[in-house]
Amino acid sequence: MKIKYSELIDQTLYFPTEEFSVEEHNLKFHDINLMEVVEKFGTPLKFNYLPKISQNIERAKFWFKEAFEKNDYQKNYKYCYCTKSSHFAFVVEEALKNDISLETSSAYDMDIVKSLYDKGKVDKSIEVICNGFKTDDYLAKISELINKGFENITPILDNYRELDKLTESIDRTFDIGIRIASEEEPKFEFYTSRLGIGYKDIIPYYSQKIAEHPNARLKMLHFFINTGIKDTAYYWNELYKCLRVYARLKKIAPEVDSLNIGGGFPIKTSLNFDYDYAYMVNEIVSQIKKFCEEEGVEEPNIYTEFGSFTVGESGGHLYKIISQKRQNDREKWNMIDSSFMTTLPDTWAISRHFIMLPLNRWDDSYERVFLGGLTCDSDDYYNSEQHTNAIYLPVFNETKPMYIGFFHTGAYQETIGGYGGVHHCLMPQPKHILIDKDEDGNITYELFREEQRPEDVLKLLGY
Repeated sequence: MKIKYSELIDQTLYFPTEEFSVEEHNLKFHDINLMEVVEKFGTPLKFNYLPKISQNIERAKFWFKEAFEKNDYQKNYKYCYCTKSSHFAFVVEEALKNDISLETSSAYDMDIVKSLYDKGKVDKSIEVICNGFKTDDYLAKISELINKGFENITPILDNYRELDKLTESIDRTFDIGIRIASEEEPKFEFYTSRLGIGYKDIIPYYSQKIAEHPNARLKMLHFFINTGIKDTAYYWNELYKCLRVYARLKKIAPEVDSLNIGGGFPIKTSLNFDYDYAYMVNEIVSQIKKFCEEEGVEEPNIYTEFGSFTVGESGGHLYKIISQKRQNDREKWNMIDSSFMTTLPDTWAISRHFIMLPLNRWDDSYERVFLGGLTCDSDDYYNSEQHTNAIYLPVFNETKPMYIGFFHTGAYQETIGGYGGVHHCLMPQPKHILIDKDEDGNITYELFREEQRPEDVLKLLGY
């Protein structure tokens, strides 16, 4: 009879993987012994493994390079990092090591660009794609950078008002893009994205407002599908509609030379994850090439704006199971030493799943459990794994401490959870460390932030 937790994993999942392995009944993540990390820093603990950021960027660049060569694609590919996925300086600076551009979404992003410049991390040639609905403050900061000689700042028009505002404040020639308001999947509550300009309105708008504009040059067409880049009829249909606009636009606006297909590469949320990145990239490139040839127009430079794909798989959260509650004859609740609402808000806000594995006791027998956080909110729990529709962990034992980890949590959780602020039931932000490799390939650790202190929280509340 197979009753050990390791035997359960062997039966149900692809394991080991490139990220995970087990040594002496303890879990390793990218060859990092996580129990040693726990012994060194304690729990609850948040970490970022920085080499994974550069690794994923280089993987995507390789797939596009390979697809360009295979399809004899004559233009260029540009990788942009979507900063809203994680604004941390250590993330952005690691990403910038890989010859990339940045994509922004708010006025405060422009302050980050200025800070990077002041620190010598970028120069005025840095390419920045400015997306999102633009407030007057956002427009003013874009204009300021362009006027100061940042030569590759490209605001993507979300509505008609933005060009008028930019024209008033920019005293030199500048590039712009237009975002297409894509149509959403039928299951959505609305038909069209709230962001961008409608398909049918782009050509008339260009002809009336941009074609004879003294300073603005239309360089880019941008679209983004909320559900991500997937091999579905819906995705290909939206891509073709975008390409039809590009072809029509290119025939009357030869200066348009770039197509931004946004973000949407998925990340691993299960050990049984199955997504053929190379196939999807090749298919996208080949379809763009084929369409442009049929329309008799020059193919565009291709831009992507990968956020979660860039940073998501670098992150993890480690917890201790501090107690077990038996609520009835079949429900057992393992309580973690933190709160899901504080540290992993997507688990309760949108029922998001992450890879969850125990850090130790892999040779012990297992049981079915639920995972609960420490707040008094009924939604502070994690109740199922994608691959099994349940949670199985080594049997709880008061005398044998058990630790668990949630992995690939590096995108959005900090900003949604309110990093460094006040949290539900005043649950503190956990200690946060950065894991890297030195020149010799040795693992290094850096304490980024201590666990939030009670006096810090009370000060925020006015006490």
